[in-house]
Amino acid sequence: MNERAKITASHLARQAIVYLRQSSPAQVEHNRESTQRQYALANRARELGWSDEQIVVIDEDLGLSGAGSVARAGFARLTTEVALGRVGLVLGLEVSRLARNNADWHRLIELAGLTDTLIGDADGIYHPALFNDRLLLGLKGTMSEAELHVLRARLNGGIRNKAERGELRRGLPSALCGARLTAKCCCILTRPSSPPSVPSSCVLPRPVLHAAFGCGYETRATNFRCR
Repeated sequence: MNERAKITASHLARQAIVYLRQSSPAQVEHNRESTQRQYALANRARELGWSDEQIVVIDEDLGLSGAGSVARAGFARLTTEVALGRVGLVLGLEVSRLARNNADWHRLIELAGLTDTLIGDADGIYHPALFNDRLLLGLKGTMSEAELHVLRARLNGGIRNKAERGELRRGLPSALCGARLTAKCCCILTRPSSPPSVPSSCVLPRPVLHAAFGCGYETRATNFRCR
């Protein structure tokens, strides 16, 4: 079925909501092209027949994960509007922008089906009340959640592999500005007002203060042996 054939006068009489989300503040800062593509979905809503006054952009969830681990005010607002029957179309760049967990995704599909609300992404327009469209939306949601699991497993596998080789480096606490590790010495740069941070499992002799790396901070260089 042509996607425009699914759009009726009843849909056009209600709002078109464009939902935006990026998974982290770093993505918002560095992946700006994706954010611009999501904002551009408002133009697609206009092309489909909605006026500027009817188009609502929800971008409160930029920088928040869609895996269900954090509360998303924007998604809660979206589902509320859909449940009240005020929305004719929900647009997202892809299913994973709307939700990365099946609980949130299927709740939205169920509400959209009951209130005759369309859901659209970069591939097309879907009506959750139609069996084939509902099936496709469900598969997309399952694949989106599975993708998150695969990505997490891949990242964790790389981290563990590095740790097994003894090459894993992790960030220091905020009071520290850097570290240099060798087989015999651990040099941790600290701000003058901050004490050094060392593993609790290490046996440490008296620390030696000295200047290092020309950064203006003090360092504590300590030979240590881990139990």
